[in-house]
Amino acid sequence: MSAHAEDFTSVFAEHFEFWDKLSQSEKDLFNNNSSLIKYQKGTIIQNGENDCVGVILVKSGVLRTYILSEEGRDITLYRLYKGDVCILSASCIIRSITFDVHIEADEECEIVAISVSMFTKMTQNNIYVECFVYKTATDRFSDVMWAMQQILFMSFDKRLATFLTDELSKSEDDTIKLTHEQIAKYMGSAREVVTRMLKCFADDRIVELSRGSIKVIDKKKLRSLT
Repeated sequence: MSAHAEDFTSVFAEHFEFWDKLSQSEKDLFNNNSSLIKYQKGTIIQNGENDCVGVILVKSGVLRTYILSEEGRDITLYRLYKGDVCILSASCIIRSITFDVHIEADEECEIVAISVSMFTKMTQNNIYVECFVYKTATDRFSDVMWAMQQILFMSFDKRLATFLTDELSKSEDDTIKLTHEQIAKYMGSAREVVTRMLKCFADDRIVELSRGSIKVIDKKKLRSLT
């Protein structure tokens, strides 16, 4: 992991809709209180209630946000990609966030981490920043509720079909390059359950399985399961 100072003006202007509402001194505050940090794949960026990284802007790579059960099982809430902003990492800014948020680097990534104290002050003093914080938090809570709804109310074959369909939309071809273990982690399930259901999909000629990847051979049938 490494960090260094740089000018983030262009990045902030692109991803913070409130940027043009700030004075030059406020923009300087943002720049002077932000750091570019690199993380290797698998690095834990935030580990529950004892951490408050602050506001995170993903510059490259993918982050995974998850919660842990008392038994230590993790449930993925959502993933963050280039240009996404993570507000749930700033639970010390939004006091109504009462659950422990964990964040790890799903692959090698670069993030812009913005100072907690500075962002808190800006949220209190600038209505545009405050609106952005709560709008972004609301969007993420929608993602959280979708994840919980799937786990609680959707049959596993439908959940897996939905997951594979979503992943396929991010792929450049018909192949999803994920292991059964990774899929289980993202879906909050056990690897054995994922393997069993994928085998059923393979038997139905919906997918072809190979080491570390899944090829969808019948998209229409897969979508019909969702």
